[in-house]
Amino acid sequence: MVKKLLQDRVYSLAITIVMVCLAASIIFPDNFPTFDNFSQLLLNLSIDTIVAVGMMLLLISGAFDLSVGSMVAFAGGLTANLMYFHQIPIPVAILAGLLVALLVGWINGYLIAYQGINPMIQTLAMLGILRGGALLVAGAGIQNLPYWYNAIGQSRLLGIQMPVWYMLLTVGVFSFLVNKTVFFRRYYYIGGNEKAAELSGIRVKQMKQYAFILSAMLAGIAGILLTSRLGAAMSTLGRGLELRVITAVILGGASLTGGVGKIPGALLGALFMGVIANIMIIARISGLWQDIILGLILIAAVWLDLVLLRRTK
Repeated sequence: MVKKLLQDRVYSLAITIVMVCLAASIIFPDNFPTFDNFSQLLLNLSIDTIVAVGMMLLLISGAFDLSVGSMVAFAGGLTANLMYFHQIPIPVAILAGLLVALLVGWINGYLIAYQGINPMIQTLAMLGILRGGALLVAGAGIQNLPYWYNAIGQSRLLGIQMPVWYMLLTVGVFSFLVNKTVFFRRYYYIGGNEKAAELSGIRVKQMKQYAFILSAMLAGIAGILLTSRLGAAMSTLGRGLELRVITAVILGGASLTGGVGKIPGALLGALFMGVIANIMIIARISGLWQDIILGLILIAAVWLDLVLLRRTK
């Protein structure tokens, strides 16, 4: 029983996180094991986790999206632009940002699923388009956003900022959908064997397009939350987020070949990355070394995925 649990990436990663946290608490007793540090840690990883849920769904289906970081910047920048420069009401501006995210997801899904464009090429191209769009709508930055908009990301519940609760809600909702609904369970069949899934009557192309739409929508929501939390929109938001998110979901049990993964794994993968980053900050490790270490974690995660894949064959 214990051996079986340890072979499950979600359980083994959870145990690893606990051990790392215990070690950090012993090494940095005055800085790491505090309420303020943990609440800040969760706040920092909340945006990554919301995006990671969408990426987990894509990887389960056998695809991925490199444009999510730019989508975060563009959705947040567009929403802020409409409110600040055009005095658009907050709900309408938010809706516009989400509709654009939906449109981008629809385009990515259509060109990849129906036209056969490689996901890496398509989403890499969209990354550039959205990053340029973010620069156009946000410019050098937009500040002094409406109070009630900022309250979405800056208000607190039980002493914890709202993005953390939104993150937990997102993970909980999608965990239920993937585990309990037939619709979302189909993504495992698609990722496991796309041709067999199609022969069994599953509308594979349509399902893939839906996955890209959901991924873009979650990235759009994350972008709006991030600008709300910061009280400002910047074209540089979300840079490198796609790599962090892919690393997190692979650590959390997803595979680049598709067909496996659990939504809680997205949270745990992001949490592991957040804990490591938090420890490096407390240890005052240079930001340059932090990027190198996170890059090495990505390589290790992909290598682990390949090793486990070989063992299952």
